[in-house]
Amino acid sequence: MATEMAQTEPEGIDGVRMTWNSWPRTKVEASKCIIPIASSIQLLRPFPDLPTLPYAPLRCKTCSSILNPFCRVDFQALIWICPFCFQRNHFPQHYSGISETNVPAELYPQFTTIQYAIQNPGGHNSPPVYLFVLDTCMLDEELEFAKSALKRVIGLLPDYAMVGFISYGTQVQVHELGFSDMSKVFVFQGSKDLSKDQVLDQLGLGSISGRKVVGGGVGVNGGPNHGLTRFLLPASECEYTLDSLLDELSTDQWPLTPGNRASRCTGVALSVATGLLGACLAGAGARIVALVGGPCTEGPGAIVSKDLSEPVRSHKDLHKDAAPFFKKAVHFYEELAKQLVSHGHILDVFASALDQVGVAEMKIAIEKTGGQVVLAESFGHSVFKDSFKRVFEVGEQSLGLCFNATLEINCSKDIKIQGIIGPCTSLEKKGPAVSSTVTGEGNTTAWKLCGLDKNTCLTVFYDVSSSEKSDPSGNINPQLYIQFLTSYQSPDGQTKLRVTTITRRWLDAGVGTEDLVQGFDQEAAAVVMARLASYKMELEEDFDPTRWLDRNLIRLCSKFGEYRKDDPASFTLNPCFSLLPQFMFHLRRSQFLQVFNNSPDETAYFRMLLYRESISNAVVMIQPTLMAFSFNTLPSPALLDVASIAADRILLLDSYFSVVIFHGMTIAQWRNLGYQNQPEHQAFAHLLQVPHDEAQALIQERFPVPRLVVCDQHGSQARFLLAKLNPSATYNNANDMAAGSDVIFTDDVSLQVFFQHLQRLAVQSS
Repeated sequence: MATEMAQTEPEGIDGVRMTWNSWPRTKVEASKCIIPIASSIQLLRPFPDLPTLPYAPLRCKTCSSILNPFCRVDFQALIWICPFCFQRNHFPQHYSGISETNVPAELYPQFTTIQYAIQNPGGHNSPPVYLFVLDTCMLDEELEFAKSALKRVIGLLPDYAMVGFISYGTQVQVHELGFSDMSKVFVFQGSKDLSKDQVLDQLGLGSISGRKVVGGGVGVNGGPNHGLTRFLLPASECEYTLDSLLDELSTDQWPLTPGNRASRCTGVALSVATGLLGACLAGAGARIVALVGGPCTEGPGAIVSKDLSEPVRSHKDLHKDAAPFFKKAVHFYEELAKQLVSHGHILDVFASALDQVGVAEMKIAIEKTGGQVVLAESFGHSVFKDSFKRVFEVGEQSLGLCFNATLEINCSKDIKIQGIIGPCTSLEKKGPAVSSTVTGEGNTTAWKLCGLDKNTCLTVFYDVSSSEKSDPSGNINPQLYIQFLTSYQSPDGQTKLRVTTITRRWLDAGVGTEDLVQGFDQEAAAVVMARLASYKMELEEDFDPTRWLDRNLIRLCSKFGEYRKDDPASFTLNPCFSLLPQFMFHLRRSQFLQVFNNSPDETAYFRMLLYRESISNAVVMIQPTLMAFSFNTLPSPALLDVASIAADRILLLDSYFSVVIFHGMTIAQWRNLGYQNQPEHQAFAHLLQVPHDEAQALIQERFPVPRLVVCDQHGSQARFLLAKLNPSATYNNANDMAAGSDVIFTDDVSLQVFFQHLQRLAVQSS
């Protein structure tokens, strides 16, 4: 499998992977590379020996990049030269003891990534804040599942974490937790579009709106910021109150007319939550955690009417502009996103319903704030329960949720930044490194990430400026440098700055393509193309992703393949590119590009995860991995092909969103006869167990938790496996197949046919 072939830990300690590791110097040469020059960076990649320095970093006085191992140092004169702008900087007094044998940690060659602990203003750390928003328009059983999940996570929170609670149905109820004598609730009408000021006046917080609370220090002990003693309390103080409140909470009591959907005002509930947090804790790390059980039908953000005879919008409706609620709802969430980002707050959505709930409309608010999103069929399903628990767990399993981050990028002077695809918002910081071409969040060299965790990954796109001889002295530096500065608030409330400085090599125009080819990362390239194609599908009206990918792949093979003109049989591809055609083949068939059979909510969900996961995870989303288990052989990777199915084999498919254990026909029959329970068939019992252990290991380390599907050959759920396999055997050529294998009923071409077409088109002289 492709992922097996990748080196172990290709991200290295820096968490950076690039499509090209050697860069052409000119714009013309860069455009001939076909695959864009881009890097994927996992900002808070965990590694055990990361040094954290207890002092402030040294910055260059011209370009404000930070001292790093690539700086040239004159130990006699105590001067360091910045590799980005060549400015000479003096070391301050407290560095006077340095020498060639006594260098500070930030100059160690192995510490290309290093961290600084920054003193918080006022000296105290701000506690994390969780405002839970619970939908009550659901069946009793579903509400019970949601309530028990909430109780469990409130028990997991650290005592000092601040907690608030809002429930909603036809109306929104803000629960005042600080009033423990009886339950006191503020009710908002669900059909009304409320301004922030109206919300605050009704909650009695009007006088404090607009006051910035940095570090959560103001009024925590009942000072002027009284919202913090009424609606948001430390978990240790309100756990009992919340437990009793959840016990009493029942499903929405509003009468429901037959043939109608429930009146659910998700938009107003989130708007009230945003206003409440903005008034009490602007600037502090806070999350709105929404549990949504169905579509919004009332007030702003509605995605469908109450009449059940009108279906929720589909991809076809969106394409034909026949979804009357869509644009209005998206605009509402755009405005909400701006408000959340300005306060540094995060929106997490846990949606569990058999129909859609509006994730496609909420996508912009979730993505711009760096929120988590999980889509499941029920609040009782392990996909929701285990994922929800993972968000709040501490220790090894923790996601390492961090708040209020900013990312700045410094780069060598011939490099310009087009923008970023991923969960962030532009801070509109202009500078010489801003490219005129924009991809994603562009026109800036700094971005805000209200929320990020140890898996958050961003894709940065670069331009090369056309200056072959940019340095008048003629001393052209063969190395290029890029520095990523991520400042963030860690889960314990401390502010940290992580600095990653990387270097790559410039290639001169006269040099052959060999060096360029050797520095190509096929996995990173496949993921960047997937992200770019998905992004263009959302942005450009009539974009045809399949044609765009095919054209680029043909041009790439034409440029880097070896062949005689018009002779497909002579075509060979360098090993550095040999996996790319199969990645593209699977990408063309993936849920990112093929929206048929997926709802707009599912498509939005898949794409949000594609944009934010690491390269190794995203590769599995594009081309799943397949393991085979059988008697007398060790578990081994199998080809992602229908030919891998055999009657006496068990297959384990990992497609990231689901993990499938597939039993061949014979294995399934033996299992149904109970052979595994007989002492003489211990080996069979072991064979059945091993794939389950492997699947559990995968599920435990992943977020969101994938769906586990256990199925048998020819069973109805076998479709989960068959949909991902290369259809080398279809109903057209079923006679050529070995006994016990399977066929796929499809008109899709197989990888072999796809590759033959590619060879033919790549060698054409025209």
